[in-house]
Amino acid sequence: MPAANQAKPDALRESHRHRSFSSFRAIGALVLREMSTTNGKASRGYLWAVAEPVAGIVLLSLIFSLVFAAPPIGTNFPIFYATGIVPFLFYMAISTKVAQSVAYSKALLAYPVVTFMDALLARMIMNGITQMLVAYIVFFAVLFFQDTRTDPQAGGIALSLFMAFAFGTSVGVMNCFLSEAFSWWQQVWAILNRPLFLISCIFFIYDDLPTPFGDYLWYNPLVHVIGQMRKSFYPSYAGDYVSPAYVLGVSLLVYALGLALLIRYHRDLQNS
Repeated sequence: MPAANQAKPDALRESHRHRSFSSFRAIGALVLREMSTTNGKASRGYLWAVAEPVAGIVLLSLIFSLVFAAPPIGTNFPIFYATGIVPFLFYMAISTKVAQSVAYSKALLAYPVVTFMDALLARMIMNGITQMLVAYIVFFAVLFFQDTRTDPQAGGIALSLFMAFAFGTSVGVMNCFLSEAFSWWQQVWAILNRPLFLISCIFFIYDDLPTPFGDYLWYNPLVHVIGQMRKSFYPSYAGDYVSPAYVLGVSLLVYALGLALLIRYHRDLQNS
């Protein structure tokens, strides 16, 4: 009897190791699939990932330099808009890709070895790495070709990108459930998400907002993400309103709720 009882934990540990290895292989395969399909077999997909923020920075710099003598902080328009556009597009890319995880891999989820968590993790990993490389390339290019008169702090930049990743992942996981549960949600979310580009302090700084608009916008996590990025480039910019704890707290709450709903209903959604 004791021998039989001892065999059960051993069998459970062996099963857990086997499942962990299978999950690791599944995630790796999904990441490779993402690389070959989403971004294309050539480099066009990756070039577009870099070209999108660069085009935005150039366009905004040209437009606002015709109207204003200097940006709200510093003297260089490209770096000011880069510190807003790069973290914003980081959030957008992560949230959009993660939200499509189940739909993108639905055919593979029919196999027992592949779970919806594997699909989520693969997209988080692949797109997180891609967007970090994009951020590095864009910032390096602006700093190399422009006299920005800034002092980039690697730790602060990494914190801003991590905040964008956390918030984007949480929104993506929640939308992954909602878009699978309700066919009309993607259209509704596209409408709700559109004003974020205007109210996330890309074109201006939070400190210039009048009351009570500033009080309302403080609850937008992207205001903190972009504020943290600008703090990391401009030593004179205090950014006292920035609260990483708030962003990470909201992200954890939304992520936990979205994941709980997926765990509860993912089989029904796959079979619907």
